[in-house]
Amino acid sequence: MAAASPLSPADLAVAQAVLASIAEEMGEALGRSAYSPNIKERRDFSCAVFDGHGQMVSQAAHIPVHLGAMPAAVRAVMTLAPFEAGDVLAVNDPFLGGTHLPDVTTVAPVFAVGSAGEPIGFVATRAHHADIGGIAPGSMPVARELLQEGLVIPPIRLVRAGTIEEAALALIVRNSRAPEERRGDFRAQLAATALGAARLEAAAARFGVEGLRARFEALLGHGERVIRAVIRDIPDGRYSFTDRLEVGAEGLAIRLALEIAGDEAHFDFSGTDPETELASVNAVAAVTRSACYYVVRCLAGPDAPANEGCYRPIRFTLPDRSVVNAGPPRAVSAGNVETSQRITDVALGALAQALPDRIPAASSGTMNNLTIGGYDHARGRPYAYYETIAGGAGGGPRRPGRSGVHTHMTNTMNTPIEALPLAYPFTVERYELRPGTGGAGAHPGGDGLVREYLFHDEATVTIVSERRRYAPWGLAGGEPGAVGRNTLIRADGTREDLGARAEVRVGPGDRVRIETPGGGGWGEV
Repeated sequence: MAAASPLSPADLAVAQAVLASIAEEMGEALGRSAYSPNIKERRDFSCAVFDGHGQMVSQAAHIPVHLGAMPAAVRAVMTLAPFEAGDVLAVNDPFLGGTHLPDVTTVAPVFAVGSAGEPIGFVATRAHHADIGGIAPGSMPVARELLQEGLVIPPIRLVRAGTIEEAALALIVRNSRAPEERRGDFRAQLAATALGAARLEAAAARFGVEGLRARFEALLGHGERVIRAVIRDIPDGRYSFTDRLEVGAEGLAIRLALEIAGDEAHFDFSGTDPETELASVNAVAAVTRSACYYVVRCLAGPDAPANEGCYRPIRFTLPDRSVVNAGPPRAVSAGNVETSQRITDVALGALAQALPDRIPAASSGTMNNLTIGGYDHARGRPYAYYETIAGGAGGGPRRPGRSGVHTHMTNTMNTPIEALPLAYPFTVERYELRPGTGGAGAHPGGDGLVREYLFHDEATVTIVSERRRYAPWGLAGGEPGAVGRNTLIRADGTREDLGARAEVRVGPGDRVRIETPGGGGWGEV
């Protein structure tokens, strides 16, 4: 266990606020300067600050699945050392620190002003790009292998000593269906990264290099102590839970045995089904760990720190080549967005046995991913669009679940329907709650949503979702939430149930309706 810091609580509070403000300001710069609605409107990005060893010391209140996995990306690009001031590294390879290919991470080493040698720390952004190549617009296809999902970027230098490596950037944007939008989003990431580096340099000048390093270690130690205290409040024992992904006739099982012993937690996924070629639901280890870190962190108070020290009391057993620890060349795009949600459900289901008065029922359990792409004939340009759609939150021991919200591993905002026809050849014709879809209970689950798209030009639509067959479960006698449904409605009125995952061609007058799941109910009525 980490020893208590010689710094005063006031010193730690100030340092925590300074570093968190760096990450938050980076996020504001990224969101305000991005081109794509996915980053600008939905805010599908995350920012964080790291020490010189690549340990995350602070993060913004962004996206859990990004942030828990980001330290692996930072340590992956550290292999490109030595660095100099003004360098920016980039990576999206899921098997080298990434999550899935649309999520591109930029990392800048930061040096104290007037000093040379090793960096005092790093700052990083991760943003979901609306298209990074692959076999379908939006780079979230119904794929069988990684290369079908888009361009794989190993750790590279994107900026060298303050000068953009134009050949590298040109290679990346040329592999996107919307190259100018990609270039704009990358420039936004680089601007946010440069801002973060400047702010961390200023923190080093304020506290001194050794003072800043002492604060890094003290904050990491504080995070460890807080989470150890949280785990100590969980009764010792071994708690098992199983849930399934909707792949194949029997589904893919995710099995967890959560062992609590004193102030340590062990997430043992032995017995989980092997990785699959049938869908892109394979999750890399960093995504699985990220979901479990999130669940434990949820048990801490709102003022608890958010840094990598919080992860120290948590251990894992992740079977090789399983759906929670996939390897190349497996497709992984849905592993990041869908399997991360199911891992969260499994972890909460296990914890509910130990803490029945604290854990809510399952939320909608899917991000309801939708990508649309094609050629916009009216505007004379190609386009690619991506969004996730909210659902119902699970009811809990203290209150009902909320309706129409993003839950758990996604923390993005709604894409305003007013913004879409300004940029794309489709409109949202129906957007409303889906009454009665939350599970009944003393505290019922929240309702899902209905979002229906009308197309004015030809396009390719890809849907990657879950909870269309296996409903979000209730707890303590509560009923499950309703499953979701995806429907293609042709211009002539014919309808087709698209299942959980589909790729379809649409034309003018066609509609796609997404009906998202409700949350499970908690407690008997």
